[in-house]
Amino acid sequence: MHFVYILECADQTLYIGSTNDIEKRLYSHNNLKSGAHYTKIRRPVVLKYSEKHKTLGKALSREAELKRLKREDKIKLFS
Repeated sequence: MHFVYILECADQTLYIGSTNDIEKRLYSHNNLKSGAHYTKIRRPVVLKYSEKHKTLGKALSREAELKRLKREDKIKLFS
C-alpha cells in the first residue's frame, strides 16, 4: 500500500508527498535530519489529508495531480 499525503507546515504552507509508511514519514518530517528540507525548516508539520493507493505508480501520479491544484482546491480536500 502507498499513500499520498498533504501536510500543513507551521508557516501554514502545504507540502505534498508520497510514501509506503505514512506514520514513519510523518515522524521523519517532524523529527529527523533526513526529513525533506522544505518541512525541516517549517516544523512542526501536521498531517491534514491522505489517500491510499495500491501501487507506487498510482500514488506518484496522484501526487503530481495534487501538486498542480490551486491552494484553495487542496484545502477543500481536508476542510
